[in-house]
This record gives sequence, C-alpha cells and structure tokens, in this order.
Amino acid sequence: MNNNFFYIIMDSCRYDSFMRAKTPNMDRIGEAEKRYSFATWTAPSHFTYLMGQTPHTSPRRVFASEVYKEEFAKWMDRLGTPNLSFKTFVPHLSLPKVLKDLGYYNNAMVSMPVLNELTVLNRNFDDYRLMEDHNDFGGMVERVDLSKSGGSFYFLNLGETHYPYMLKDAQLPRISGLHGVAKGMDDLLTRSSETPTEEPEFFSKREMDDLNAQQVRCVEHVDAILGDLISKCPDNTYFIITADHGELFGEDDYFGHGPIMHEKCMEVPYLEGFRPL
Repeated sequence: MNNNFFYIIMDSCRYDSFMRAKTPNMDRIGEAEKRYSFATWTAPSHFTYLMGQTPHTSPRRVFASEVYKEEFAKWMDRLGTPNLSFKTFVPHLSLPKVLKDLGYYNNAMVSMPVLNELTVLNRNFDDYRLMEDHNDFGGMVERVDLSKSGGSFYFLNLGETHYPYMLKDAQLPRISGLHGVAKGMDDLLTRSSETPTEEPEFFSKREMDDLNAQQVRCVEHVDAILGDLISKCPDNTYFIITADHGELFGEDDYFGHGPIMHEKCMEVPYLEGFRPL
C-alpha cells in the first residue's frame, strides 16, 4: 500500500526565521536541519523539487552524482515502495510521473502566480490549482482528500511566509516578483522614456527587523494549521516540509531574493517524517 505523501514548501522561509519560531507540530514530524536550496527564487527551486530532489546538505569531498543517487534512493522509505532508484526517474526526471506510475493521485495547490497551472510544472498532475488567496494554507487543508485507493500526493506551495508576510493592511510598498514584472512589462515598454518612474523607498533597519519578526510569526501560523492537516491524515502519511529559498532582511544591503547571491538566500529549513502518532 502506497504511503500518502505531502511535499510542503513555505515560500521564502529562511532557515533562521524558522528556528526562531515555535513549531510544535512540525517538531512532532521530525527534527529540522539547515539545508541549501538549488536556486534563489521560486520557479527553478520548485522545478528541482518536482524532479525528485530535496534541499541539499552541501557535502564536501563527494561527487555530485553520488549525492543525487543517494537522494533518489530515499524515496523507497518515504513512499513505502521497494525497488525505486535513479533509473526509475529516467528519462522524465519527474517525481509526479514516478508517483503516477505507482498509482498515486497527484494534487498541487500553489500560492505563487509564477507557479500557475499553465506552466510546465503542471505536467503529470491530476489536479493542479493556483489558490485565489495568497495566504490560504487553511483552504488547502480543507480541500485535502485522502480517499484515493492508490495513495495521494500533495504538492503545496504556501504564500504565508512570502512578502508581505500576511501584512495585508500594512502600508508596504508593492514589490513584484517575476510574474508581476512580466504582467506590467507592456505598460513599461510603451511608457515614454522621459516619464519618471517611482522607485519604492528602501526599508529602514527597524522595518527590516519587523518584517523578519513577522516572517517568524507566519511560520508559527503555518505550524498551527499543520496540526489540522495532521489530524486528517492516516498513519501511513509521509511529510517533507521545507522552503524553496531564503530571504534577505537588510544583510549586506540586500532585501528579498531572486537575482541575489547570498547565503541567507540559500539556507532553508528541512524536516521529514511520518505523521506523528
């Protein structure tokens, strides 16, 4: 019997924000550790995870190919399915494809528009949806249905830990990601070069610290809702909980993530384990 499986990504959640948070439900699943993302922004990081990879530990004196093979081999224990290996993933290099072939019903619920259902990430999913609300982990949990006989896979991208960190009513500048930039590109290109554009004012040190503290509170909010999800799951449910990348809160004059090369953009929390009894 296949294990039900949840791959939960807290978007933009940096490792030390997670470690500052009180996470009793996640602690019941597994001990969190520091790992490193393969990318500094949402889309390529999620693509990597859907290839069957997880954030890495940056081991020294090893060949990358050995790291990849060891990671793929772990899926046997996670899914309760023998005889999985790197060869199982070739040539598609697609975790949803492997799970579909094993009889899983594949679901994805995402918060970030850059992951919308028209992207290549939707391949091999039976149900893939962009949530209407940026902060709706609770709505995702309500939609979870684990009645499928072949097991269910849920790939969840959570927007609560992404800017503006659930501060809907706060007077914060509108900062677009790639999707938002692309939507406004036509207007930008047709605007006269002589028309001045307003640049958002950079945050002060105090504002940066406040935003960082708010991300910690968002992790705690996610953890509370996770308790509701755990209560819906049978014992043979496996969880991976991580982030797609970190976030900068003023370190070295950086804010956010994306076209930034900084260790705080790469450090992410990682934990995994079966549903706690």
